[in-house]
Order: sequence, then C-alpha cells, then structure tokens
Amino acid sequence: MKTLLYALGPMLFDSLGVLVFAVLLVAGADIVIATIAGTIVALAVVGYELARGRKVAALQWISLASVLLTAAVTLFTGDPRFVMAKPTIVYLVVGTVMLRRGWLNRYILPEQLALVGDVMDRFGMIWAALMFASAGLNLVIAVFFTAWWPLFIGIFPLASKFTLFAGHIAVVHVIGQARLRRRTGGELQPLAAE
Repeated sequence: MKTLLYALGPMLFDSLGVLVFAVLLVAGADIVIATIAGTIVALAVVGYELARGRKVAALQWISLASVLLTAAVTLFTGDPRFVMAKPTIVYLVVGTVMLRRGWLNRYILPEQLALVGDVMDRFGMIWAALMFASAGLNLVIAVFFTAWWPLFIGIFPLASKFTLFAGHIAVVHVIGQARLRRRTGGELQPLAAE
C-alpha cells in the first residue's frame, strides 16, 4: 500500500492542472472558468516546485504548457473543437516524453529501483503506448462522435490510466517479491516500502 501511495502522489501532483481543467469541463463549467482554474493550478504546481528549489518534472511542464496553450486558443477563438482536439496533441507529446528510459524512476522508492528498475523501464513503454492509443481514440471520438466526446473525456482518460496504474503497481510488486525470494533462497521478504 505504501508503494501505491508513494507513486500515486507525484503522479496526481504532476498532472493536477490538466485534471482540474478536465474535471471542471466535464462537470459542465464554462470553458473560460475551467481554463483559468486549470492554468492557476498548473502555475501553482510549477511555482511550488521552483520555490522549494526542486527540479520540475517533465509531466509538470507538459501539464502547464497544455493548459496555457488551451487557455490562449480558447480565450482567443472560443472554439470548443480545439478543446476536443487538444488532448490528442497532449497525449502525443506526453507519449513521446514517456519513451525516455527511466522516466518512471521518480515514482518508486529509491531502494526498490535496483530490484525492479528494468520492469519500470518496460512499463514506461507501456505507458507511452497508452498515451498514443489515447491520442488516436480521442481524435476519432472528437471528429466522428462529437456528441459523445464529453462523456469519453470524462471517463476514459482517468479510467484507463487508473487501470494501468493499478496493474503496473501489482506487477512490479509481484516481480519484486519473486526476485527477493530468489535472492534469499525462498524466504518471503517484504519490499522496503511495506
């Protein structure tokens, strides 16, 4: 459970601006209000990290950039089609960033990295594949099934990421335990985070 909480916190924090924007939009808030709220939250997340003297994670920069881009285009055009297509662009950018080896390392306890670092790298590729699939699916829904887009964007991104996240944590835990048993001659040893 501690491993799950350790990973979940930074992941939610990294994309908080986009989450606030999406939740408000799905809840029926005015697009300008959702954009302003998402922008304020994304700026606060990056500002908080900078104020603490910490390195700003790539997903935090992406969250901020995507909310700011959406804010600018939405406020200038008022065109909701841009909002519908924007997630496709964001998913492509995020997927590309996720192709970088080791990006998941910040979501695991440092003492576990030597044990399951290779598994984390493989899951990095699976996360990238989910982002690319989400990009394609979002574009199809936005273009061909526009009326269904608010429901899709309100359910699929969070559900797919939560499902992969839960599977990811479970697989890493099982593999970590198996590797610990092999190292200790069959004795079950808890991972350092438990």
